[in-house]
Amino acid sequence: MKAPPLLEAREVTVRFGGLIAVDAVSVAFEPGELVGIIGPNGAGKTTFFDTLSGVRAPTSGELHALGRRLTGAAPHRFAQHGIARTFQTPRVFAALSVAANIDFGLQFAGRHRAAPASLSNVRSILELIGLSARPEQAAGSITPSQQRLLEIGMALATRPKLLLLDEVAAGLTENEIEAMARLVRRLRDELGLTVVWIEHAVRTLLAHVERVIVLHQGRKIADGAPADVVSDAQVVAAYLGDEMVEAA
Repeated sequence: MKAPPLLEAREVTVRFGGLIAVDAVSVAFEPGELVGIIGPNGAGKTTFFDTLSGVRAPTSGELHALGRRLTGAAPHRFAQHGIARTFQTPRVFAALSVAANIDFGLQFAGRHRAAPASLSNVRSILELIGLSARPEQAAGSITPSQQRLLEIGMALATRPKLLLLDEVAAGLTENEIEAMARLVRRLRDELGLTVVWIEHAVRTLLAHVERVIVLHQGRKIADGAPADVVSDAQVVAAYLGDEMVEAA
């Protein structure tokens, strides 16, 4: 009998008054997948992430982690089931040191879970994300790109099974974007994570992920291999005049 998905959304809808931000989206994420989510501004991507991480309860529909119903549960319950996320604007504790930020993640949810050696302590996590030279520096004084890495490190410190990344390449230079994409892929490969990544840097994302989900006006309009998705007429139409046309 096949095991249930690591995380599954079933007909998830989110309404804000009369606005439907996410419209009956169903999707399942399996262990070890590297998935990209793309779509025009206002497509509902971050709102959908909010439901997948417990930040926002869906108006209707259900969420299940390994077959266990999590609909309406608080974010810490999602974390307990191995789901971690980052945000569009990095959320770090600016007054604390880089090392203390990572330790917070370990204390919050990570110490009770088995983990690979690279997630065993603060030092190893800092080495993994490339911040081992700055453990005592205040998190508020490092660069925005380093803060993005630090937030990823804080998420990894909870020792997740599934990592939700919300535009971790936003505001980065072209070289930094490529380095971030390589890090994302390495995290999946070395840690055996499932990674789901929202990104506006479409061409970079398409070059690194193995599956792409496209949201448009809150609805899922495509879900498949990158080569198939970029040749889908409905997807190209939804991105008319946007970066997707260039990528296609």
